[in-house]
Amino acid sequence: MNVFLDDFLVGLVLLAGFGYAAYALGPRSVRAGLLTAMSWLLRRAPGVLGLGGIAARLASAASLKAKGCCGGCDSCAAAPPATGTSAAGTPTPSTSAAPEVRIPVSTIGQRARR
Repeated sequence: MNVFLDDFLVGLVLLAGFGYAAYALGPRSVRAGLLTAMSWLLRRAPGVLGLGGIAARLASAASLKAKGCCGGCDSCAAAPPATGTSAAGTPTPSTSAAPEVRIPVSTIGQRARR
């Protein structure tokens, strides 16, 4: 193969790797900008390459709202605590469906002897 073509392909793969690392490890606020920029670049590519569908998918992914810090429902900060006390000083019930499991600290790390 041509040396120029070899260097170009290696550079392209390295660029793709750096882009993926920036997307996966970077802050969520930057992801929408990266997706928008990639969509814009793919739209500018020649039509013969057929990258219009990928550009449209990237644009729709960029328009989605980033989820909360855990990747879940985006209501982490607004959620009230699971247990607490009411204004009258009485304990409020837990809002979780599963009951709380309490394990004594002295038994952690020990196996049951049979």
